[in-house]
Order: sequence, then structure tokens, then C-alpha cells
Amino acid sequence: MRFPVVLFDFDGTVVDSGGIILASMRHATETVLARTYSEQELMANVGGPGLEAQMEAFAPDRVEELVRVYRAHNEPLHGELQAIAGIEDALAKLRQQGRLLGLVTAKRRSTVDLAFARLPIAHYFDTVVGGDETELHKPNPAPLLLGLERLETTADQAAYVGDSPYDMQAAKAGGLYAVGVTWGRIHDSVALGDADVVVDTAEELLAVL
Repeated sequence: MRFPVVLFDFDGTVVDSGGIILASMRHATETVLARTYSEQELMANVGGPGLEAQMEAFAPDRVEELVRVYRAHNEPLHGELQAIAGIEDALAKLRQQGRLLGLVTAKRRSTVDLAFARLPIAHYFDTVVGGDETELHKPNPAPLLLGLERLETTADQAAYVGDSPYDMQAAKAGGLYAVGVTWGRIHDSVALGDADVVVDTAEELLAVL
């Protein structure tokens, strides 16, 4: 196998959460700021720094309120989450091949657990790094490096699979092989320009790992 260790982003990579993120971003900005933003503006920073940094781009002086309103809207929607088509089979095959798998996400760990309560996929991952577990966030490689440390491995043994430019930048900065996926519908394929390889399906993902 090329990579004994595979780390995954969560939103738009493992779970099809773009729709609920967009809805909650729109709800928060319209409720708190009484402004309507385009879909591109709302989703531009998703997948990188944490939610606080994403909201700071809209109103630096109202971040706390934006985050509170976003989470109140977003967390109940996790009951509607679906896994990306084919990803559960891909995770199962990677585990059967003896790979170590990790999840590295900007989501708080408690919010990841909401998704796991809906989707029975937690058992595929040997470690989970939530966005509240490191001081620095993607595109800084710190969260990925923490995942590797927990798995007692090194970057040259690992690939990171994600759907955003921040994922690709973090992987490259940390010395991991960067695999971009196009199925998340949060960022377009142009945003994945830093990837080592870009794939369109779970089957293609297995082939490059």
C-alpha cells in the first residue's frame, strides 16, 4: 500500500454537510447582521480556520453572537446528515487493508459526536482531532500533525483527504500527500490547486491510496 495512514477531513469529505452549513451561515448572518450574502461569500472560509474565524470575516465585533446563532441553528440539523456516497465502503476497505485512519476536522469534537450519533461511522477511525483540540487551525498543519502523533506515525507515511483549499495547504505544509475530493460541493475544483491529486469518486480515492 502507498500510505499506511490516511487522515480525512469531515465536512464535505466524509459527510454531505454542505447544505446544512450553508443554511446555518445564511441564518446567522441574516439574523444577526440583517444582511444577505451570496452562497460564495458565505462558504468562502468553510473548512479552514474555526467557526469564530469564519464569522470574523463578516463582522469582527459580533463574532460571539454570530457563532451562538449559527450553532443553535446548525446542531439540530445533524439529525439529517448523510454520509458521502460510497465513503463508508471505502473506509471499510481501507481498514480491511490494515490502514490506520484518522479524522481531522475544524468542527468541535462535541459537534463531531452529534454526527456520529446519526451516522455509525466512528468505529472506522483510530483517532479524531476536533477543531477545539489545537491552538492553530488549517491551513496550519498543527491538527494533522497531532493526528499523526496520536497514531505514532510520520507524515511520509500518510495522506490527507479533503475537499477545501485549507485541507490541501495544511497537508502540503505538514509533509503529507494531499488528496483533493470534488464531491463536497463546498469549494469548486479550482480551489484544490495545491493537491497532489484530485479524485471525483470514492472508487478513485481507493485507487490513489
